[in-house]
Formats: sequence, C-alpha cells, structure tokens
Amino acid sequence: MSIVLENIKKKAAALKKTIVLPESDDVRVVKAAEMVTAEKLAKVVLIGNASEIKLRCPDVSLEGIEIVDPNTSEKANQYAELLYSLRKNKGMTIEEANNLIFDPIYWAVLMVKNGDADGMVAGANHATSDVLRPALKVIKTAKGINTVSSCFIMIMPSDKVYIYSDCGVVIEPDAEQLKDIAIASAKSMKSLIGEEPKVAMLSFSTKGSARHASIDKVAKATALVMETAPDILIDGELQVDAAIVPSVQKLKAPNSPLKGDANVFIFPDINAGNIGYKLTQRLAGAIAIGPICQGMAAPVNDLSRGCTSDDVVSAVAITILQTQ
Repeated sequence: MSIVLENIKKKAAALKKTIVLPESDDVRVVKAAEMVTAEKLAKVVLIGNASEIKLRCPDVSLEGIEIVDPNTSEKANQYAELLYSLRKNKGMTIEEANNLIFDPIYWAVLMVKNGDADGMVAGANHATSDVLRPALKVIKTAKGINTVSSCFIMIMPSDKVYIYSDCGVVIEPDAEQLKDIAIASAKSMKSLIGEEPKVAMLSFSTKGSARHASIDKVAKATALVMETAPDILIDGELQVDAAIVPSVQKLKAPNSPLKGDANVFIFPDINAGNIGYKLTQRLAGAIAIGPICQGMAAPVNDLSRGCTSDDVVSAVAITILQTQ
C-alpha cells in the first residue's frame, strides 16, 4: 500500500467518525464496510434490511456495523419533516417527502444533515447525478462556495501526490467556476494530504503564447483566485510542462512563483481533466483516488461504478478527513 494512503487512513482512524454507506445491495460496499470496521477507520452505517444483507453477503461479517432500515426506523417521520422543511419552498409536499426518504441515498444525506452521520459515500451502483442531486438538495454547498466540483488524488509510484480537478462534475466551467474549483482544490491538498498547495491553472498556452477565448477564461480565473484568496500560491495560464518542469518553467514562465513544482492542476474543462487523470493512471501507474467531491457543506463522495471494495475503503478515509 502507498505510504500516502497509509497516512490518510491513520489520520482518519484517529478522528473516530461515522460514515453512512447507503448501497447495501452491492456486495462490494458491504465487504468494504467489513474492512473499514476491521481497520477501525470509522463507525459504518449500512442502509437496508439486515436479513437481506446477510442473505446477499453470507461470507461477510457484519459485526460492529450498524444497519438502519428506513421501513422500520423510528426516525422516518423526523427525516420526512426535515426534508419537507428544506424543500417546501421549492414546491415539495409532505407526501413527496414521505416517499423520498425511503430512497437509500436520500435517507443517507438526511442522516448527515441531521448529524446522525459525519459523511456519506455512494455511487457503486448509482450515477454521479443520482448521488449529488439529493446531496445538493439536502446538504447544500459550503458557505461562500457556489460550485460543487470534484478532484482526484493522484499518487505516483514515487509516492509524490498531485490533485487533479475538475475531472468529473463541471463540464465547461466559466471563469467564476474555475476560481471556485481552484480554491476548493487548494483546500483539498492542504486538508487531505497536508502539503502546501501550488496551484497551476492549465491551458495550451503559457502566459499569452497563444490567443483564444478559452485561454482568456483561464487567465481571468487565475486573477479571480489571486483577488479572492491571496494566500494561495497560484499561477496561470500555464502549459503543463511549464507547471512541473523547472527548466521549461525558466524558459516559458521565468517569473512563475510555482518554480516548475506545481502539485495542484486545474484543468480548463472536464475533457482535459478526465483525459489527463486517466492517462496518468494508465501510463504512469498512478493510484487515482476519486472522484472526491468538493464544495459541499458536509462531505459526500461519489464512487466509480467500476470500483473495488478497496476503492470504497479509500473513499471512506478521504471522506473522514473532509470532516475537519
């Protein structure tokens, strides 16, 4: 296991948090719950019927795992009232709220909103939109953040760590959204990895070497970050070689404060971000942890539908660190 991932797990275990996993109908998730409990990373809550889970996963130990069945829980009325109070101004009726709480994703985000869990991890058998939509309706965005985005923690074979963002949520961010993504990603590097963020706003141009509206967008976003969060070390627009190769930086951007040592990459759109992280993962052998959601008022994380149980465990550990 990567030393970085080991350190993340050690930090997570020390916080003693509760994480809800709503997809108890997926064997990978139930196995992950067993692993998290065995490693004492967190208290795990599974949403579902205990008998059905045991039947579906006969070889998995459920000892120490809390199982909550919305159909029999005494909190059903409380959660329905909570959901109704949050959404009535958007036209939701109490009848609709009473129905929606039995959706495991809604139940899980209501647990987080109500303080009964510290975070949620889902997405093993749900699309990203089906995970984030209830979270945005119930948990909502963090104060001062208008854009929910995602990032990947990329752990290289050398154990050097980079943050890539946004690779999974905002398809074509404008300058304001890129600003939010950059600020959230800098925070992720500091809080999750414990390193000072050095943020590169990436483009196919370095400091005006080309002209295009997409370049102007990146340059504007960089200026907005400098104005909004002047404590963040950031530069842009930069080509990726000028961001990570000191000799190239000296040629292309001699005044860059990053000195060719960026560790947070903000991509101009989701095409570049998604392609970039997958190339790094497949060609460089990097461990890709994510997508990790950024900008929520409480931590909610999405899983790839091709995830393994180990991936779920890693996502749980990251989610715990986001509670800080």
